[in-house]
Amino acid sequence: MNATIYHNPNCGTSRNALALLRERGIEPTIVEYLKHPPTLTQLKALIKRSGLGTRAFLRTKEKLYAELDLANPKWADAQLTAFLAEHPSLLNRPVVDTAKGVRPCRPAEAVLDLL
Repeated sequence: MNATIYHNPNCGTSRNALALLRERGIEPTIVEYLKHPPTLTQLKALIKRSGLGTRAFLRTKEKLYAELDLANPKWADAQLTAFLAEHPSLLNRPVVDTAKGVRPCRPAEAVLDLL
C-alpha cells in the first residue's frame, strides 16, 4: 500500500502514527512538512480528498491560530487553506494520505481507518 505522511519528527502523535504504519508493513513516503511544506494546490487537493472542511486540518493549539483569530467564523475555507499554505505550523499533524483517503491522524490510531 502506498501512503504519504505529512510528518513532524518532534511530535509524539506524528511519530506514533508513523510507527503504526510501519508495524503494519507500510513504509510511507515521509514529508517533513515544516521543511518541505505542501503547496496551496497540494493542500486543496488533500482537503478535497478528505471530504472534511479545512478547519479539520488546522492545529487549534498552535499559538499562531489564536494570533490570527482563525477560530472566527468569518474565515472561508479558501482563506483558511491560504493560511495553511503560508504557515505550515498550523497543519494539524500528522496528515496521512492513502488510497482510502486523507485524514489528520489525531489521535495517531486514526491512521488505522486509512488502511
